[in-house]
Order: sequence, then structure tokens, then C-alpha cells
Amino acid sequence: MGFKIRTWIANERGATAVEFALVAIPALYLLIGIIEMSLMFLAMSTLDYAANESSRLIRTGQVQQSNTDPEEMFRDSLCSYAKTFLDCKQVQYEVVHMNSFADFSNHKARYDEKGDLISDGFDAGSVNDVILIRAVYKYKLMTPIIAQLLSDVDGSSKRLVTTIVLETEPYDVDLVVDDL
Repeated sequence: MGFKIRTWIANERGATAVEFALVAIPALYLLIGIIEMSLMFLAMSTLDYAANESSRLIRTGQVQQSNTDPEEMFRDSLCSYAKTFLDCKQVQYEVVHMNSFADFSNHKARYDEKGDLISDGFDAGSVNDVILIRAVYKYKLMTPIIAQLLSDVDGSSKRLVTTIVLETEPYDVDLVVDDL
């Protein structure tokens, strides 16, 4: 009997398979986590890009001078840039007129108990006004351990926020171009 136990302990057949199984599970989970983090950063970059491109409509006065609803024009622009990787129905935003750039520090983002943005509305201002544009997206995390580590909303979502503070251009000035 003692001989069989020593033989069984000394047997190394299958050791590679056992070692692989011990290493493969954490390595696979790490790979899935890297992919998830990459997708989250892609979502953040998409939100930043959409907000930056849409803010140009406010900066240049296109929203303020349009014959359509200014908020709808801004929202449509934001959605057209974000729809590639984000669910546009989940993008929340606010556009706030401020008295100066210093007011930005007094205008913190506020959220309700579900983690949704409490918006101060949509006011694109007029010529040479300081405008704050904030876009928020709750990114749903899929990997359980990463969701526990990174979640800041409901235990499974990460709030992505982009904020732009700009001064609108003097778009009401008629420019005269001299012929050379």
C-alpha cells in the first residue's frame, strides 16, 4: 500500500494540465478585464468627442441663431457623434449660462439617488457669454470584480462625465472682407 501512494505522489503525468488550469483562469479574467477597461475608455473618448463637436454649435452661435429648437439641435448633434458606441438615450447633459469663468468652480454636477444628472436646463446664452456644457453617461460594467472596484453609481455602472466651459464667439458681427 505504501508503494502505491509513493508512486502516485511521484507521478507527474498531467502536471502541465493542472498548472495550466491554475494559471489560465486568472489570466483569462485579466484579459477580459483589460478588454472591458478598453471599452470603457473608448466610451469616455466617444463622449468627449461628441461633447466637443456639439459644443462648437454653441460656441459659433449656430444653435442660438437656428430656426429650430436650440436644445433639439444640440441633442441631435450630440447623439449623431455619440451613437457609434453609446446609447444616446442614456446620455444626459446640461448647458448653463454663467457670469464668468470663475463661476465654473461653483457649479458642481449634482446627481439624484439613481446617479442621474440633475440638470440645470439648457441655456446657450448669446454673444460673448460664458457657457458650461456637461455631458454624463452611465457606462454599464460587465465584469463582476471590476464592477465592484470601479462602480460609482449602483454597484455595476461607472459615471463618465465630460465638462466644457467656453465663451461664445461674436457671431452677430457682420464681417466685411476687403477685396485685395
